[in-house]
Amino acid sequence: MPDFEIKTQTLNGGVALVDVKGYLDAHTFEQLDKALGDLFKSKVFRIVVKLDELDYISSAGAGVFIGVFGRAQENQGDIVILKPSPNVREVFDLLGLSQIFKIVEDLPSALKALQTA
Repeated sequence: MPDFEIKTQTLNGGVALVDVKGYLDAHTFEQLDKALGDLFKSKVFRIVVKLDELDYISSAGAGVFIGVFGRAQENQGDIVILKPSPNVREVFDLLGLSQIFKIVEDLPSALKALQTA
């Protein structure tokens, strides 16, 4: 099975940076769902998800983002997508997620997008 890795760190201002690498699919989506759920339990609702090293995302993986988006917004938060890989960007475009999520190319832009949330 391909490698999958999630690293979470807290940035200034109560923002979390979640770095997702590898393959996000039916075998791994629950790990991302748990990581984001743990942030919510810690009252962190402003999240930057870095996807430049995510090689593949399935519909199950994309479903995680759909599921957590509303919960973040209900708690005056937001989820910003940082530098999705070309494959992931294509899936986001095909599923219409590019119309829902703010997608940015660098961390300062991501933090600015969260300030306007």
